[in-house]
Amino acid sequence: MTIYIGADHRGFELKELIKKELSGEIIVDMGAVDHNPQDDFVDYAVLVGQKVASDREARGILVCGSGAGMCIASNKIPGIRCSVCHRVEEVKACRQDDNINVLALPSDYVSKGEAVNVVKAFLNTQFTPEERFVRRIAKITELEKHA
Repeated sequence: MTIYIGADHRGFELKELIKKELSGEIIVDMGAVDHNPQDDFVDYAVLVGQKVASDREARGILVCGSGAGMCIASNKIPGIRCSVCHRVEEVKACRQDDNINVLALPSDYVSKGEAVNVVKAFLNTQFTPEERFVRRIAKITELEKHA
């Protein structure tokens, strides 16, 4: 599985830590490549979202201050199901029930250790293809066609 990762200036430090913690995985850093207080989270959310949307096996990780901006921007891309997650239990539920393919982390509100645990749970938790979950995702996909 390819993991696309991106962060703005507020998430830059945590992104770099996550990359080190995931050594051995196929990680593609979509930026920022340095700490630039003038950058915009939207740019990285779009880059990661487009890559994940074009590869069903890929996952994305986005990091900004609150996680919300990255989540909102990436969810505008058809095929992306992104959620902000702070805890392992939260991300497991989002993967199992909603089959999220992009994780947004709030660098201002989650410790480095917890963020790494959330990322690992995101990557290791599988979707539960129960009929109700599949039906709901199909309805989301249909909404995207008419947006």
